[in-house]
Amino acid sequence: MNPPDDTPSPHPSASPDFGIRPGEVAVELPATPDAGLHFIGRLRTPWTRRADCPRNSRESDAPCTVEIDAPFRPALEGLAGTTHLWLLYWMDQAPRNLVVQVPRSYGFGRGTFALRSPARPNPIAMSAVRVLALHPDSLTVAGLDCLDGTPLLDIKPYFASTDCFPDAMVGWHREHKRSDGA
Repeated sequence: MNPPDDTPSPHPSASPDFGIRPGEVAVELPATPDAGLHFIGRLRTPWTRRADCPRNSRESDAPCTVEIDAPFRPALEGLAGTTHLWLLYWMDQAPRNLVVQVPRSYGFGRGTFALRSPARPNPIAMSAVRVLALHPDSLTVAGLDCLDGTPLLDIKPYFASTDCFPDAMVGWHREHKRSDGA
């Protein structure tokens, strides 16, 4: 028996554990994924050259636009009143073959997985952003560090109760600060 016309069916690739639940809405995904993923929109920022981008997302309060593609706009429902979000995005212009990099501010090599550089085997970046405005087809946020037009992978709510670890450290960074007298 076919579902009624107003009841969407789960996407054929959906796992049985993540089937559609009552009240949820599914959309048809593109037949061919982008890099094995589906880009859900684009990030609009003031930066068109890597040299102009902030080194990290905390270095900028520039308002940026998160454009959401039409099929994914219903997923914005429920964000009213949200102050911060995680944005995951695809650094499409970054090299993917570097496993050791030399950050300009440190001057010697580090393994890619010890860095937050955009150059990585899978150039997935993330930023915790502050929500400035919510629109039906986009968000205005502050706290991005990527080039204009960067593809958006996902949006997740930022929960201070579970996402914040004030005592977290990166070992090499702690040692670097000690040698600087910081």
